[in-house]
Amino acid sequence: MSSETPSTSLENLSREDRRFPPSEEFSAQAVATSELYDRAAADREGFWAEQARELLSWSTDFTQTLDWSNAPFAKWFVGGELNVAYNCTDRHVEAGHGDRVALHFEGEPGDTRTLTYAELTAAVKQAANALTDLGVGEGDRVAIYLPMIPEAVISMLACARIGAPHSVVFGGFSAEALHSRIEDAQAKLVITSDGGYRRGKPAALKPAVDGALAKGSESVEHVLVVRRTGQDVEWTDGRDVWWHDVVDSASAEHEAQPMDAEHPLFILYTSGTTGKPKGILHTSGGYLTQATYTHRNVFDLKPETDVYWCTADIGWVTGHSYIVYGPLSNGATQVIYEGTPDTPHQGRWWEIVAKYGVSILYTAPTAIRTFMKWGEQIPAEHDLTSLRVLGSVGEPINPEAWVWYRRVIGGDRTPVVDTWWQTETGAIMISPLPGVTTAKPGSAQVPLPGISADVLDDEGHPVPNGSGGYLVLTEPWPSMLRGIWGDDERYKETYWSRFEHMYFAGDGAKKDDDGDLWLLGRVDDVMNISGHRLSTTEIESALVSHPKVAEAAVVGAADDTTGQAVCAFVILRGNAEQGDDIVTELRNHVAQEIGPIAKPRQIMVVAELPKTRSGKIMRRLLKDVAENREVGDVTTLADNTVMDLIKSGMTGSSED
Repeated sequence: MSSETPSTSLENLSREDRRFPPSEEFSAQAVATSELYDRAAADREGFWAEQARELLSWSTDFTQTLDWSNAPFAKWFVGGELNVAYNCTDRHVEAGHGDRVALHFEGEPGDTRTLTYAELTAAVKQAANALTDLGVGEGDRVAIYLPMIPEAVISMLACARIGAPHSVVFGGFSAEALHSRIEDAQAKLVITSDGGYRRGKPAALKPAVDGALAKGSESVEHVLVVRRTGQDVEWTDGRDVWWHDVVDSASAEHEAQPMDAEHPLFILYTSGTTGKPKGILHTSGGYLTQATYTHRNVFDLKPETDVYWCTADIGWVTGHSYIVYGPLSNGATQVIYEGTPDTPHQGRWWEIVAKYGVSILYTAPTAIRTFMKWGEQIPAEHDLTSLRVLGSVGEPINPEAWVWYRRVIGGDRTPVVDTWWQTETGAIMISPLPGVTTAKPGSAQVPLPGISADVLDDEGHPVPNGSGGYLVLTEPWPSMLRGIWGDDERYKETYWSRFEHMYFAGDGAKKDDDGDLWLLGRVDDVMNISGHRLSTTEIESALVSHPKVAEAAVVGAADDTTGQAVCAFVILRGNAEQGDDIVTELRNHVAQEIGPIAKPRQIMVVAELPKTRSGKIMRRLLKDVAENREVGDVTTLADNTVMDLIKSGMTGSSED
C-alpha cells in the first residue's frame, strides 16, 4: 500500500497562510542562531557533548556521549558525574550571582516572598540536611504533594541534592490517586502542606495524604508538613513533622555529592491506556543538559535581564523542566504563582506580568482560549510592554488562539514559540527558535537542533509533505525517559513496539508543503484535558466502581476552552434510577476517585454501548455523538441498531 492512500495517512484538511518572521532587531540579539542546526547536523553526538560541557558543571567529565548498545535503554554522558541541585543553586552563588533573584513568589491572597540565589541555596541545603535527618538517603524515593509555593521547588532540589528520586503528585489528585503513586514508588517520605489557596479560600492537602496512608503504606516513615494556610490538620505523632520544626532549624552547610549521570532524578506518573498510571523515569545528566539547553535557546533567555514566568504547576512535567530544573540551571529570575487566573479578578495574570516586569511567558492554549472568552479589554488594562517572548505548551494551539496571543498579549511584536514535547521526552523536542524561524500560527514547525523526528504512515514509511500520520522520534535524545518505573517490558511495549527502532509518541502529526510539522493530538484513547493527559480507562474504572453503574465508556470531545472535555456514557445497573441526581452523583464520584480535573463535562445514561464483535467499545462512534456529528461507519458493530438506540434513548446532563 502506498503512503498516498487514505488508510495509511491522516487527512491534511486545514491551511494556514499567515507568517510572522522575527524582527531584525530580535534576530540580531538572539541567543540561538541558525548555526545551531548546522552544528547538530554535522555531528549530533558531538553537538550534545558540547552542550553538556558548556551548560553544566561536572564533577567528573564523561568518557562516552551515548551508549545505545542496549536499545531502547539509553545511557548518556557515560562515566560523568554531577549534582543537579548544585547546578541549579550553588554554582550561581560561586559565580558571583548570589544577589540575583531566583524566585518571585506571588501567593493567591497577595502575599509575596522573594528568594535570591544565595537564599535559595541556603534553603535547599537546610532541607537536604532535614531530609537526611529523617532517614532519607541516596536512592530513597520521596513523594511531594504541595501547592505552588517556594517549598515545592526547595523540596525537589533538596531531593536532587542528596540523590533521592522525587515523585511529585499534582495537588488536585485524590487520596486514591496519591496512594497508588506512593505505593508504586515505595516512597519513604511524603512532603505536603496543611493546604494551599485556591479560588480565594484555603484548600486542604494534608487530609488526602492521611487518606492515602490510611489505605496502607509500609514504606512511608514520615510526613513532612509545610504550614501554608494555618488550617487545622489531623496529626499522627511519630510520623508527622512540621517543616518549620525540622527544616528551619537545620544547618545551612551541606556539600552536594556527585551523582552518576544516569542516577535517577525523578519519577513522574502519567496516565496510560491501561488503568495503572505509568511511572516515567528520568535521570540526571542527560535530562538536565536538554532542559537547560532548550530553556536557554527556545526562550532566548538572557538571565541578567529577563524575568521568566511559566504558569504550570510543578505536578506536571512542564513544572519540572521549565520551572525548576531548566530555569534555575540557567540562573534565571522567575515568577511562581500559587492561584488561579481569575482570583480575585480576571486580570490577575496581567497584573503579575506588569508588577514583576515579566519578559518571557510560557502557558497553555487552554488558558489562552479562556482569556479570549473573557475579552481583550481585561489585558488592555495592564502594561504588558515588558513581554518579549511568548510560549505555548501542553497541546496543539489553534491558529486563532496563537494570533490572539501574539496580538493582544504580545502587542503584535513578540515571537510565539509553540512547543511540542511530553512527560516522556523530558524537554522540548519540536519548536521554532524565536530569532531564526518564520513562525506559522498553530505549527510547532521543526525539531530542535540535535533532535530527529519524522511522520510515518501505518507501514512505517515517512509521509510526503502535505500528508499526515504518526509522529516518531528516530534517534535517542539526552532527556529521554529511561523506562517505566519497575516495568521494563511495559516501557518497550508502550513506546518502541509500533515502529522498529523508533519511539512512537502516540501523537498524530502532519507535514505541510514546506515539511513543517503540525501536531494533531493523541491517536489512542488518552485524552488531553487542558494540556493534561488522562486515561479513558482510569475514568471508566472510577465510574464502574460506583454501585449504580454497570458499564461505562469515556471519550474526549472537542471543547472550546479545555481543548478536550471528558464525556461519559454509562449503563446503569437494573435497580438504579435515572435523572439529574445520578449524573451529579457520578461526576462527584469521579472527582473523589481521581481528582476534579477528571470530572466529566457530560454524562449520558444509555441502554447499550457500541461494540465490535470481539467486544471492543467503538469510542469513535461515541465521540461522534458527544460532538453532535453524524455518526460514522457502523459496519463493524455487533449490532448496528445500537447507535439509533443510544441517540433516541439518551438521558443525562452537562455540568453548569
